[in-house]
Amino acid sequence: MTASGSEPSQTPLASAAPAPKPAAKPAAKPAAKPLPEPVFNQRAGRLIRDTRYWPTELWKDPWASQSYRRGAAWLAGIILGIFATGWAVGELAPWGDRIYEAIVSFVSARGWPAVVGEAIWIVIKALIVLHVILINGLWAIWWERKISAHIQSRVGPTYAGGFHGWAQTILDGIKLLLKEDVTPTAADKWVHALAPAIVVVPVIIAFAPVSFGVELSAANLDVGVLYIFALAGISVIGIVMAGWASGNKYSLLGGLRASAQLVSYELPRAFSVVPVLMFAGSLNLQIIAQAQSGYWWGVVPRWFLFYPVVGQVAFAIFLIASIAETNRTPFDIPEAESELVSGFHTEYSGMKWSIFFLAEYGYVLLASFLLAAFFLGGGAAPLPWLSAIPSWIWMLSKALFMMFVFLWVRWTFPRFRADQLMDFNWKFLLPWSFANIALAGAYLLWI
Repeated sequence: MTASGSEPSQTPLASAAPAPKPAAKPAAKPAAKPLPEPVFNQRAGRLIRDTRYWPTELWKDPWASQSYRRGAAWLAGIILGIFATGWAVGELAPWGDRIYEAIVSFVSARGWPAVVGEAIWIVIKALIVLHVILINGLWAIWWERKISAHIQSRVGPTYAGGFHGWAQTILDGIKLLLKEDVTPTAADKWVHALAPAIVVVPVIIAFAPVSFGVELSAANLDVGVLYIFALAGISVIGIVMAGWASGNKYSLLGGLRASAQLVSYELPRAFSVVPVLMFAGSLNLQIIAQAQSGYWWGVVPRWFLFYPVVGQVAFAIFLIASIAETNRTPFDIPEAESELVSGFHTEYSGMKWSIFFLAEYGYVLLASFLLAAFFLGGGAAPLPWLSAIPSWIWMLSKALFMMFVFLWVRWTFPRFRADQLMDFNWKFLLPWSFANIALAGAYLLWI
């Protein structure tokens, strides 16, 4: 008690705020470890990927900046390679006759019928054509990846194989071989398995009458054009089978779209060739190519493409209809990803799935050869002083150029709507093809 009789006042001490602790520095994150390489690449791709240490590493990107000399060297190398290949083929060409004579003598020495030797020779030629289709599928996919990459300012495959990723498609093919073959529960198993074969077999045997040069074809058919168009129509059956047998609504819609599109565009495609047949007077592809030999004024080749108006219209219609026949952009509504997942491909996997794309690139190559044979003179040289180059080199060069056009169009134009696609065919291409036939008749009658 104080003198005043009151308790001393107790003033509470202000609680001092603790001094802020210095912010703890975040612990340094360990350097991110590179993702482990897939086991598949470690095993299957090791030998192929080791080629990245080849001297060609210096030539890995000839289209990059400050690489014009590399590009020129590449062009010179390609030209020299073409001439060297032509010389090699010219030296080895007699071996074909020698092989045939050896087969005939082998069969006759054993007293077998002559038809056995002919059958063996046909099988050998069929195997050659089959390997052309397989190799085309491998490198065309790689080529399309590189073209799409350059159009979209990318680099495309660069790793597998080292040299521009040339082995990427080979490794993808091995991967597809190792994948599981899945058949949906609701699918019609036999039809589902048979559909890819119905699609790919016609394109393989359709190459028989294709002339790869002067008198260079597996079969010299007098009705070669009719034969090819008849086989090309069979693929529609396989696509419809694939869509119906998958037991999937997206697949069924894709199959129905494909059937409507292919049947529709087959008409202007066939009619566009009629002027060519009128000028050549034959359905034989070799005779059609021979009809385009020679030059106007000694300089301009007598290709059907250069026939005034008629040639250009027929070429444009055949090219557009061929792109539609191969189900490629802008005519890819049967497999439009944004609408139908993958269309009639949806329920396929592994090698069955890859067979459809093998057939697609096979049809692209077939259409490219037909364009070269119908409108670009076949194996004829574009200029008289280049006639010394073998005809098969010119034929292959023209076909590859047209194949590049197919790939270029795919990555340039947007997709049609279904109604636009059908209107474009029935209201534009088909009337123009009929008008072009009439114009060709007038050309033959009065000129």
